[in-house]
Amino acid sequence: MNGYKVKDQEENQTFVVTRSYQNLLLTFQKLPDHGGRIVHVVGAPGTGKSTNIYSAVKELGLNFYEAKLPLPSLDLNSQNVFNWMIESMKKDLGVKSHESLFDGLKKFDAVLFADQFHDYHFINEECAGFSQWTDYNGFKSFNFYLMCIYGYLKHWNEFKDVNMVLQTAWRINMGGKKKDLFTDMGCLSRLAVALLEIPFEVVEISYSEEETINIVKSHLSDTNSDEVKCYIKKYGNKPRFICQAIKTGL
Repeated sequence: MNGYKVKDQEENQTFVVTRSYQNLLLTFQKLPDHGGRIVHVVGAPGTGKSTNIYSAVKELGLNFYEAKLPLPSLDLNSQNVFNWMIESMKKDLGVKSHESLFDGLKKFDAVLFADQFHDYHFINEECAGFSQWTDYNGFKSFNFYLMCIYGYLKHWNEFKDVNMVLQTAWRINMGGKKKDLFTDMGCLSRLAVALLEIPFEVVEISYSEEETINIVKSHLSDTNSDEVKCYIKKYGNKPRFICQAIKTGL
């Protein structure tokens, strides 16, 4: 269901301001004046995390660098993917050394890891996306995150001047269905978010029923509220899934 998935800032033409978006704005407003912040933006699939991020960046006029990860294959190990990520950023910024890379990243209000990092296969079908790679490799992909943590600690002083915004999800297969650890698993999700908030800043994208109805109707103006409520019972407050379902008649 990717018909209503934003792939870049220019596609984000229809937007409804919500409580979650206002919280995101307040968090992003602090970025230009403070280095070393790490912000995790969490939310269930279909809530439009990237839409909110791109809209906030545009409204505040922030200078973000969005990291890209166009993987050449799914048959890569964690070290390969980590190296590919670093080299991709160096290529983007036109630098060759690690020192020059940090100097380049410091010039931005934040480094963003969102759709172009996780889902580059939607942008270029000839490439594999990070989300595909993690699904393909399962628990073996966890080594990639350990490498990121090690790299962060190793270069602690350099990262003190670099802000990072991460569109964050942790998919778990349960009973044949994929669920997000931070949003779809009740009390366990609340605990996971609480733990994430200890070292990091966390903004959750979620909606009330009224907000969901307004978002869906902003995309599909001929849809009435009662119809949207029926889809909310099936999909929850996930506007992207509801829009796609209405469009396809599911």
